[in-house]
Amino acid sequence: MKKVLLTGASGFFGSHLLEHLLINTDWTFVCVASWKHKGTPERIERVLSRDETYKDRVEVITHDLVSPFTEMTKKRIGKPDYILNIASNSHVNRSIDEPVEFIKGNVDLVLNMLEFAREVEPEIFLQFSTDEVYGVAPEGHDHAEWSTIVPSNPYSASKASQEAITISYWRTYNVPVVITNTMNLFGETQDGEKYIAQLISKIDKGETVTVHGSEGNIGSRYYIHARNAADAVLHIVNNLKPDLYNEGQNLLPSRYNIVGDVEFDNLEIANIVADIIGKPLKYELVDFHKGRPGHDRRYALDGTKLKKTLWEAPTKFRDSMEKYIDWTLKNKNWL
Repeated sequence: MKKVLLTGASGFFGSHLLEHLLINTDWTFVCVASWKHKGTPERIERVLSRDETYKDRVEVITHDLVSPFTEMTKKRIGKPDYILNIASNSHVNRSIDEPVEFIKGNVDLVLNMLEFAREVEPEIFLQFSTDEVYGVAPEGHDHAEWSTIVPSNPYSASKASQEAITISYWRTYNVPVVITNTMNLFGETQDGEKYIAQLISKIDKGETVTVHGSEGNIGSRYYIHARNAADAVLHIVNNLKPDLYNEGQNLLPSRYNIVGDVEFDNLEIANIVADIIGKPLKYELVDFHKGRPGHDRRYALDGTKLKKTLWEAPTKFRDSMEKYIDWTLKNKNWL
C-alpha cells in the first residue's frame, strides 16, 4: 500500500485523478487544498460519495501551497511514497489579465512542493505540465519530449518556469522527477470558463459561439478526457521508474507526453458538441490575437514515447465526449 500526497485534488483534473486512483489502487491519499483558487469541496465530495470506503483512504488538509508547509502540517502529511503535483492556476485569459500574481503563484507553489520533496525523499515526484510550454506547433509537426520551450503567454510561461525549477531540483538534489505534458483536457466538473464547457452552455441555450480563426485558418488541438489522462499518470507511476541524474548517462529527467487520439480544429469540436446535443451550431470567427493576445493557432504533442510503453487510452474520444456532455446537461450548475 502506497501513501500519496496529491495536490490539486479539489480541482478539475486532480479530482478525476483521485477518483481513478481510488478505484484502481489500494493507496491512501493526503490531499492539500486551499479553497481560494479554482478548487471546490464539491469535487472531492463527489469522488468520496462513490464508495463509503473511500473516506477512510483520503485525508484533506486545508493549506495554500503558495506558502511553505508548517512543521505541524508536515507531521500530518507524514512521508508519502509518491508526490503527484497537479495543482496550478491554469487559465490563459486570467493569466493575461493578472500576469504577476498568476506567475508568482505557480512558481511559489512548485518551490514549496519541491522543498518538501527534498526533505521527505519520495519515490516519485510527478510534475503535471502542459503542451503549451512548447508554444505554437507548425502544421504537420507534433512536439516530441524535450522540444524547444517557447511559451507564448503568462500561463505557459509559468508552467515552463515550474518545469525549469523542477529540473534544477532533480539535478541538484536528486529529487526523482517525472514531468508529464498533457494536451487539452475535458470532462465532468470542468470549469465553465473552458472552451468545451462554454460550447455546451452556449449551444444548449441557442447562443452564438466564438471560434478563434478565419476561413481555412482555424486553430486546432488534441483533446483528451481527464480520466484517460489519469490512466496515463497511473501507468507512468506503476511502470516507468524515474531516471535519476547520472553524469554522462542520464542528463535529463523522465518526461512523457500524454496525448489525445485525434486532432480537431476548434470549429470541428463545436460541430461535434452541437451534434451530440442535437441543436444547431451558431458561430462567429474571431481573429486569433484580437480574441486572445498570446494565442497560438495550433498545439500538438507527439505521443509515441508513451505509447511504446504499451499505454493506450481506455476510452475513445467520441464516447468520452458523449458521456461528458450528457453529465453536464444534467448538472448545469457546473457551468
